[in-house]
Amino acid sequence: MAPGADELGYDDELDERDADELMTGEAVALDLRPTGLVLSAAGAAIDFLVYVGAYILVLVIFFTIAAQARSEDAVFGIVATVALVGCLVVIPAAVELLSRGKSLGRLAVGARIVRDDGGAIGLRHAAIRSLAGLLDFYGTLGGCALIFGLLSPRSKRLGDLIAGTYSQYERVPKAVEPTFGVPVELQSWSLTADVARIPNRLAQRMTKFLRQANELTPTTRDHLAAQLAREASIWVFPVPAVNPELFVAAVIALRRDRELAALRLEQTRLDQLRAALTGLPHDFPDRG
Repeated sequence: MAPGADELGYDDELDERDADELMTGEAVALDLRPTGLVLSAAGAAIDFLVYVGAYILVLVIFFTIAAQARSEDAVFGIVATVALVGCLVVIPAAVELLSRGKSLGRLAVGARIVRDDGGAIGLRHAAIRSLAGLLDFYGTLGGCALIFGLLSPRSKRLGDLIAGTYSQYERVPKAVEPTFGVPVELQSWSLTADVARIPNRLAQRMTKFLRQANELTPTTRDHLAAQLAREASIWVFPVPAVNPELFVAAVIALRRDRELAALRLEQTRLDQLRAALTGLPHDFPDRG
């Protein structure tokens, strides 16, 4: 019996590679990438300047008005405390909550705060992060956040560890799926080869193997290619005497090209019949 993918260690290698992926309830892997420490620090620095600048601006405006009105000294302390809490705790939490994890700094670097499971943060998460930010950024001038970020795999600061959140990077370039064609060695064979309709599950396994072949160990790659070639050979005639991986690539390319040609032919025929299918009988009025 041919060794299966599990026996060859194929699934083990994929599991190790996808260990950091999140899985939904439908067993769909989510490729959510955390923001790097440098980008997180850049976004935090922008937010720091914005919120501290807003705090200073509020104090300057109030003190100017209060000095002209000759307010009591106790009023200055109360207003300074309220402004501190408002600008450094309440406003950051409100911004994160209303923007679903965004802020001015995170907009600049392309980041968003999300829960550990990838969902949107709530009031509790935003409040905890803002309160912890007094120590992370303002109390230690970013030193605490930097230390925790260096020690955390997802560059989490103290507030993220307490709230169960992390900074997700959203500016990920769209992955370009590789396109496989018939190998040069099998070009002449492909002109006369008879490839039957391969089961979808087998075709999906073959496609997945070709996409991830470079990430497999040589032994696993050779064994899996041989296994897939044996399974696919039932649906192909004649079977060329070539490397199994080349055979798998050729079969998938032929299957794709022929199914595409069939779909195009079907669409052409439907276009030819469209007038008869959608048109009105002779002299029948169009009533809208």
